[in-house]
Amino acid sequence: MNMPRIMFAGVQSGSGKTTVSCAVMQALVNQGLTLHAFKCGPDYIDPLFHQEAIGTKGSNLDLFFYGEDTLLSLLARHGQQADLSILEGVMGYYDGLSFNSDAFSSHQIARLTQTPAILVVNAKGMAYSLIALLKGFVDAIPDSGIQGIILNQITSGTYAHLKNAIHEHFGEGLQVLGYLPAMPNAVFSSRHLGLVTPDAMDDIQQKLQALALQAEATIDLRGIIQLAHTAPKISDENEIALPSMPPVRIAIAQDAAFCFYYQDNLDLLQALGAQLIPFSPLADGQLPDCDALYIGGGYPELYLEALSTNHTMLHSIRITLQKGMPCIAECGGFMYLTQTIDDVPVVGFLPGACSNTGKLARFGYATLTANKDNLLCRQGQEIPAHEFHYYDCTDSGDGFMAEKQSGKSWSCAHSTNRLYAGFPHLPLYARPEYAINFYQQALQHQQEKEQ
Repeated sequence: MNMPRIMFAGVQSGSGKTTVSCAVMQALVNQGLTLHAFKCGPDYIDPLFHQEAIGTKGSNLDLFFYGEDTLLSLLARHGQQADLSILEGVMGYYDGLSFNSDAFSSHQIARLTQTPAILVVNAKGMAYSLIALLKGFVDAIPDSGIQGIILNQITSGTYAHLKNAIHEHFGEGLQVLGYLPAMPNAVFSSRHLGLVTPDAMDDIQQKLQALALQAEATIDLRGIIQLAHTAPKISDENEIALPSMPPVRIAIAQDAAFCFYYQDNLDLLQALGAQLIPFSPLADGQLPDCDALYIGGGYPELYLEALSTNHTMLHSIRITLQKGMPCIAECGGFMYLTQTIDDVPVVGFLPGACSNTGKLARFGYATLTANKDNLLCRQGQEIPAHEFHYYDCTDSGDGFMAEKQSGKSWSCAHSTNRLYAGFPHLPLYARPEYAINFYQQALQHQQEKEQ
């Protein structure tokens, strides 16, 4: 199928990939195009910005999480519904799991998907040194896929000089597709887990429209669209077959405290037949009528007073879990189910107290192996996962063994036949049968309630 697509990649983290991606997406949406956004890697915050810019859900493409066929299937499924797909890279274009290879990098995803890459470079303070940097990125690895460049944080005068220098050195082999100047009025704020989420910014739409207006003036949007249309057709033969199951109702915690989800996890549950019922642990008095519960990550530590004083919700969740409702609780959701966060009482269904370590704890990819049969899988089965948190718990569970590629390992997650609760976030499309197991427990609980 034809699927126009491009990737915005960075020289390094902080190059401006998200800013440029959002500027271009908002400008193209303003022109009437339908887009789908893909974040390369395990990030859950950048897709929230994509959602604000394009008005639809984004997705993650990650070669640590997904096999090549699964990744291509997800790309094709979402991309065929859009006029244009925009992939945003992670870290630097060639940065992956180690210092000595580009394994699992944005470059590998661009090469697998045959997506033209546009390199975003923060060129502030640079002159002819930019040529050396670009030559390294274009030539360091065969088949780099880099076909365009956008310069960030420079003036119009500097851009004119740099554009001429790039043309002189690279000719038509590298398209110079524009620039963004410094825009203090459109900076996305950061906090301890990355960018501040869009719902916490009162002026997010003003910032996005300011970026779009600038992109229309100084970025070659037509050139980007033309480059996207040079991407070859992509096969839809890798579509993942899923069973059609009787309907269940799955309550999804969705508010400012709990907003970190892989959208494809939610899509997978819906594809199986689930009705997803959003609720707010902050504002609602109790759980909605449901057959299973999913509490994702987020920032419960920023909303402790509201969470802790919502006694009816705490009681509702605790009693419901004690009665055997199936539950997935990841990271912040897991913390919410423990006894305390920073000595403030929360649900109290699980043992342990959570507190801020002041640094990232066990950050990064890991492979989980089940120590016993549980809600998701059987003893000895594996799933890739990702941890990203500053908080730790005095009892993080021992249902799984997590292991990094370095060999470092640790016990994690509380698990029973009705529970997965731990710091690791799980990409369910990596093991669709685990989502099916969760769904089947929801069906069984539904039947138990009816008896």
